[in-house]
Amino acid sequence: MKRNRVAAVAVAVSALLAVAGCSSSGGKQAQQNASGASAGTANTPRMKIAMITHAAPGDTFWDIVQKGAKEAAAKDNADFVYSNDPDGAKQATLMQNAIDQKVDGIAVDLAHPDAMAGAVAKAKAAGIPVVAFNSGLEQWQKLGALGFFGQDESLAGQAFGNRLNTVGAKHALCVVQEQGSVALEARCAGLKQAFKGTTENLYVNGADPTAVQSTIQAKLQQDHSIDFVATLAAPVAQLAVQSVASAGSSAKIGTFDTNKALVKLVEDGKVEWSVDQQPYLEGYLSVDALWLYKTNGNMSGGGKAVLTGPSFIDKTNIAAVAKFAESGTR
Repeated sequence: MKRNRVAAVAVAVSALLAVAGCSSSGGKQAQQNASGASAGTANTPRMKIAMITHAAPGDTFWDIVQKGAKEAAAKDNADFVYSNDPDGAKQATLMQNAIDQKVDGIAVDLAHPDAMAGAVAKAKAAGIPVVAFNSGLEQWQKLGALGFFGQDESLAGQAFGNRLNTVGAKHALCVVQEQGSVALEARCAGLKQAFKGTTENLYVNGADPTAVQSTIQAKLQQDHSIDFVATLAAPVAQLAVQSVASAGSSAKIGTFDTNKALVKLVEDGKVEWSVDQQPYLEGYLSVDALWLYKTNGNMSGGGKAVLTGPSFIDKTNIAAVAKFAESGTR
């Protein structure tokens, strides 16, 4: 990993820290945002910011991203336009649509960087600033984005693998809900790099919850040596809990990312931990960075990536996160 490219901003990059909620305030017109924090509205000229993601239906992670993005847009006096498609080529088409609409800025995840390269180049040629977030830590600079907001997925995977070593796991199943996503593949690769036991990937169709549950269950019934299931999204962790129970397996479960339902599973001990990358913060910072760039020529991170994770959420600190998860911002 090219560590010199990364500025650890917004959280300490320690897998043992939980991070407190973040808010921003300013401007002249106070209002309440969804997380309950006081925010203001900028008096800068109205602008339009587009966010384009590879989100699949039903993934609550992206709902949290959007909350952060919308609240930043409200503060920044900006119209916010969101679109998504899990297919890389179709995501690129959505970005072209935003370019055609002459938006003032674009925030995009680069889960499929090869598919998005052309669209990013076209936005740059049209004079539209682009920031990357969530996926594409290793690719955003090469593609020409102005900044990156998200997690070092390889580092997060390694933190997960090291924690597996600590709890004495021997055989981990890494469940990938979207084959080809650079972020998800990096998580499993990092886990495998750090974990001293056996690791294998299980690819499932994240858009089909019934198939996800049955596939994990079948794998656990087939191989009783699997003692830990690592999922890469909170909704998949919820399904894995059912899979483990139905398979009669004693495997433990850990995951990446959180949502309201996952908080309860951690509290009840059905999920051991979650690796949090703060999706609300990713969305908020991405939109706010575009506003800052357009209005004052600033770029958060000074040309380096701004890290929003990883950190662990478990029984020791879940109470500090629960109240924010209840409002849909963690």
